[in-house]
Amino acid sequence: MKPDPLDSLVERLSDGDMAAAERVFVAFEPYLRMVVRRKLSTRLRTKFDSIDIVQSVWAHMLSGFRDATWRFASAAQLRAYLVRATRNRFIDHWRRCRTAVVREQPLSQIEPTAAPTSRHPSASEVAQADELWERMLVLCPPAHRDVLRLRQQGVAVSEIASQTGLHEGSIYRILHTLACRVSVERVARIVPSRQTT
Repeated sequence: MKPDPLDSLVERLSDGDMAAAERVFVAFEPYLRMVVRRKLSTRLRTKFDSIDIVQSVWAHMLSGFRDATWRFASAAQLRAYLVRATRNRFIDHWRRCRTAVVREQPLSQIEPTAAPTSRHPSASEVAQADELWERMLVLCPPAHRDVLRLRQQGVAVSEIASQTGLHEGSIYRILHTLACRVSVERVARIVPSRQTT
């Protein structure tokens, strides 16, 4: 029986020769990729490729070879081990992706009514926000309205302090007091309406 030319490379690799690792990888890569492709469905191809699996297996193998702790008697034995490791790594990747693969759908297959709604506020939410803003302006003393307007624009408290000359603690107190007034007014409007029913 003719000896496998890879046997000598595998022997060098088992002795920790990293120069042989590249040649062995190049020799086995097409076969291992074929092993993965046989199991790789179209939907899984969007998540990972056969080369991802093979490189992941090989990276794990190199640490064992580098330390010269793994030994294989022949190229056939190494090939069998790599096939098993590749199949196991494929299963690991599949388990991580299976929920996404099952749930994801192409946009072309989703009914427009089933699509998630936009987080833009609805007309009623805009009306409620406008009404709340008007109530806040009424409840806010005229001297503090600049603070309220700047805060509505998203200006940071430290920036409001530098623009108005007020201390940051004062700004927090103004906003807190206003929030309390708005809450008290809301409760006062809700309680009488419940008592009349």
